[in-house]
Amino acid sequence: MRAPIGDFDHATPAPDCLDDLVRPVADAVRDWPGSVPADQILYVETDPEWADTAVFVQHYGQDLLEQSANCVVVAGKRGGESSLAACVVLSTTRVDVNGVVRRQLGARKASFASMDTATGETGMEYGGITPVGLPASWPVLVDSAVVDLPYVLVGSGRRRGKLLVPGKAFAELPNAVVLEGLGVTV
Repeated sequence: MRAPIGDFDHATPAPDCLDDLVRPVADAVRDWPGSVPADQILYVETDPEWADTAVFVQHYGQDLLEQSANCVVVAGKRGGESSLAACVVLSTTRVDVNGVVRRQLGARKASFASMDTATGETGMEYGGITPVGLPASWPVLVDSAVVDLPYVLVGSGRRRGKLLVPGKAFAELPNAVVLEGLGVTV
């Protein structure tokens, strides 16, 4: 199948390649509840050596620069209590951790979670974390610009491979909150 974005040799509906996904992502695809059919979520094999954004878009298509999103894990703290959340923003922006995220989480302080916390709590590889398959109790904060795109390239849970997800599907993830201004232009 031809990928709807990027220059990939082959795109496979995610339900047809569950063995290529880490367990939490495969489970989320298998039990997909959204109005967007799970077979519209596509998996593409990528080389981890080309993971750097500049090299990635040069190899897989310049159009991906404007159609890719990053998923980062943040920790909010208030009164000794800590909570985790995920933020999904376009790759051309950065997460407004100290403004939008902190306020949305009702936290006194918010910061990026450590690599050990992010990978340990998600069961995913660092650099490949995706909002598909995150712990069900986590808020998933999604920038509205991500939801507005027809398809978005995002991690697959591991460094080898990416998911191509219809933008509107991000708004249907468990505990998703779509926010204006979550991603700030770099």
